[in-house]
Amino acid sequence: MMSWQTILAIGSGGFLGAVLRAYLNGFISHRIPHELPYGTLGVNLLGSFIMGSLVAYFMYVNLPVHLKSFLTTGILGALTTYSTFAIESFLLLNGGSFLLAFSNIALNVFGTIFMAGSGYYLLHTILKS
Repeated sequence: MMSWQTILAIGSGGFLGAVLRAYLNGFISHRIPHELPYGTLGVNLLGSFIMGSLVAYFMYVNLPVHLKSFLTTGILGALTTYSTFAIESFLLLNGGSFLLAFSNIALNVFGTIFMAGSGYYLLHTILKS
């Protein structure tokens, strides 16, 4: 059973992450001419890098569960946009833009795994020194 502090932390983090996602997605989308949804890709890559970094950080620093939940499930859960990625990919496929659709899928799937690992190894390397 989650404590009320953890529930409040996740909800508060979710609010901040959703607002941050809308801002970053719009910021990227308005500055990069695109057919591929770079705004979604950008927040997914950034969120994955931060998630990997936090997981490594949590190995060295003992934080309360509600703070970890605020950062990961709350902020990053709302910041990253899997459902948006899914519908954008579907719409590209449905519109016959197969190369763009598969590029979007590959960049999001492999890019986010790479960024999560990069964040993890970067912080792990820094903190173990």
